[in-house]
Amino acid sequence: MNNLNEPPGWNILPNRREPGEEGGRWNYALLVPMLGLAAFRWIWTRECQKEIEKEKKEYYRKHSSLQKDLEAKYRDTITESRRTVAHLELELEKERNRTLSYREALVSQSRKLVEERRSLEQEQEKLEREKQVLLRSGAAGNLYQSCLAKEEEWQKRANALLKEFEDGLKERQEIYCSLVVPRSQRLEIEKNLLVKAATDPVALDLHMENGLKDIFKHDNYCGNLMNRSRSQNGRLMWLYLRYWELAIELQKFKRVEKAMLGTR
Repeated sequence: MNNLNEPPGWNILPNRREPGEEGGRWNYALLVPMLGLAAFRWIWTRECQKEIEKEKKEYYRKHSSLQKDLEAKYRDTITESRRTVAHLELELEKERNRTLSYREALVSQSRKLVEERRSLEQEQEKLEREKQVLLRSGAAGNLYQSCLAKEEEWQKRANALLKEFEDGLKERQEIYCSLVVPRSQRLEIEKNLLVKAATDPVALDLHMENGLKDIFKHDNYCGNLMNRSRSQNGRLMWLYLRYWELAIELQKFKRVEKAMLGTR
C-alpha cells in the first residue's frame, strides 16, 4: 500500500529548491518596505524643498519690499533735511543782512550825532564868546544877565526832564537785556516815553520823539551777563542823551538872544 505520509513525487508538489535558496524570500520581504521608505523620503524631501523655496520667495519678497520702503523713507528724510537746511540758511542770511543793516544804520546815526555834537560845541563856544562881549558892555550886560538868569531856570527844568528820560531809557535798556523780565514791561516804558516826548514843550523843542524811536529801533547793545550797572547797557541812547544835553545848552543861549532882541 501506498504510505500517505510519504507521498510520491506527484505533480501537485511544489518545486523542490536546492539547499541555500531559502533566503531569497527574505530579500523580497525587506525590499518592499525599503522601497516604500525611499519613496516616502523622496516625497517628503520634495515637499520640504517646495516649502523651503516658497519661504525663500516670501522672505525675498518681504525683504525687497522692506528695502524699498526704507530707501523711500531715507530719500524723504534726506529731501526734508535738505529743505530744512536750505530754509535755515535762508533765514540765517536774512538775519545776517538785517544785523548788518542795523549795524550800518547805527554807525551812520552815531557818526551823524558826533558831527551834530561837534557843531553844537562850536556854536556853544561862539555863543560863549558873544556872552563875554556882552558882559563887558554895561547896560547890555545887565540885560543879558537878566535874560540869562531867566533862561537858566528853563535850563534847569529841561535838564530835570532830560534826567527823567535818562532814567526811563536806562530801565528800558535793562529790561531789553534781561532774560527774565517780560517784553511787555519794556513796551510800556517805551510808550510812556514817546507820549511824554510828544506832549512836553521842552521835549518838543528838542525833537526828542524821533530820537527815541531811533533808539528803540537800533540800540540793542547789552553789557556782559555779569553786568549789574545800568550804565553799561546801550550805546546809541548815550549819544542821544549827550546830544540833548548840548541842545539844551544851545537852546538856552538862543532863547537869551531871542529875548534880548525882543526887548530891544
